[in-house]
Amino acid sequence: MTAQDDDLIINAHVRVPMRELTYRFARASGAGGQHVNKTETAVELLFDLANTPSLDDAQRRRATARLARYLDDEGVLHLESRGERSQLRNREEVTRRFVRLLRQALAPAKQRRKTRPPRRAVEERLRRKHRTSELKRQRRAPVLD
Repeated sequence: MTAQDDDLIINAHVRVPMRELTYRFARASGAGGQHVNKTETAVELLFDLANTPSLDDAQRRRATARLARYLDDEGVLHLESRGERSQLRNREEVTRRFVRLLRQALAPAKQRRKTRPPRRAVEERLRRKHRTSELKRQRRAPVLD
């Protein structure tokens, strides 16, 4: 992860300035006793994916489609971390997850290469079909003239 004022490096072509990320804090539930009741350790990361200047239109469309489950109606990405007892560690964790998710969302889809089954596989499938057909034909009642 980078320092507060640095950019987050998503891939070779995309950098997101830290100023585009907004963090909100809340009280987390779970273990921690009185500490958890008094401190705001849960962290929510907000990133305006719909209006960010860090992505071009094609990247924005791809990321919006792949991260739809994390977006609200305005196109703002919401990620939350509350697993750690420290606000700083939760903030680092949610930022790492943001980078990983955006990196995966921007990765181009692999092109499918058309393949054909080998001749032997086709012949074996046809042999099995013929065997099954014969078996079923033998089970039928004989035709009486």
